Amino acid sequence: MYIDSFKKIVRQYKAVFFDAFGVLKNSSGMIPNIGDTFEYLKEHNIDFYVLTNDASRSPSQLASFYQRNGLHDITVDKIISSGMLARDYLRHKVKDGRVAYLGTKDSAVYLEAMDLITIPISKLDLQHRKTHEIRVLVLLDDEGFDWREDLNKTINLLRRTNVPVVVANTDKTYPVSDDEIAVAIGGIAGLIEHVVGKTFIRFGKPDAQIFNFAFQHINQNNNYVKDDVLMVGDTLHTDIIGGNKFGIDTALVLSGNTIPDQAEFYIKTTGIVPDFICESITS
Repeated sequence: MYIDSFKKIVRQYKAVFFDAFGVLKNSSGMIPNIGDTFEYLKEHNIDFYVLTNDASRSPSQLASFYQRNGLHDITVDKIISSGMLARDYLRHKVKDGRVAYLGTKDSAVYLEAMDLITIPISKLDLQHRKTHEIRVLVLLDDEGFDWREDLNKTINLLRRTNVPVVVANTDKTYPVSDDEIAVAIGGIAGLIEHVVGKTFIRFGKPDAQIFNFAFQHINQNNNYVKDDVLMVGDTLHTDIIGGNKFGIDTALVLSGNTIPDQAEFYIKTTGIVPDFICESITS
């Protein structure tokens, strides 16, 4: 397995899509020395955006996190999240009634921005007559609720009603240390979906919709073609296959979900082949 230098290959492109977890940050904070990489991008006039399935916070909150950690060039216009697509769907599909959600108060900002009446699953009373007023259930984040009580409540809500379910983050896991992962809301959604026997509406990588959305976003003031853009991610089943299907080049970094000594095995067994493999974006 050949390991490429990110700083060498990135000079072939005019713009980069970075995944967030495992590429820019991990459970300990920012990837060490990542500031040098962004200075390198600026030096060579390479544009960059954060293309993330993270719907736990608003784009402004996500940008503020990076800025507090020294990456001042990651402004709100550089954030493209799956939550933005879920918000657009709800804007067109939900005109009245209540929106129930699984997630934190911060993640609910995507719903509250449209003046929707929101209620977390934890505060939902299944015996209350207003349950019928719920128009949609949105799965936003893996925190902010009691896994046993509120997941069971979610399942029973979906058994009693026929509301659509929107999943704002398709990630099944995310890295919490060098060798451990945690279940993300996409994984929880898969469990609930299997139990209730319904099909949910998903937004995020690897679906083409988020790549189309991102490509239109970066071309508001530019004239990029697909050959100009590189997708950088740590996960074969979201970042890499999504970029491959959309028709842009991809680079797998080994600083997150994909463990270095298993990367070659995963690539061979899945058939998901990145154009490049890098230790991280700092090399």
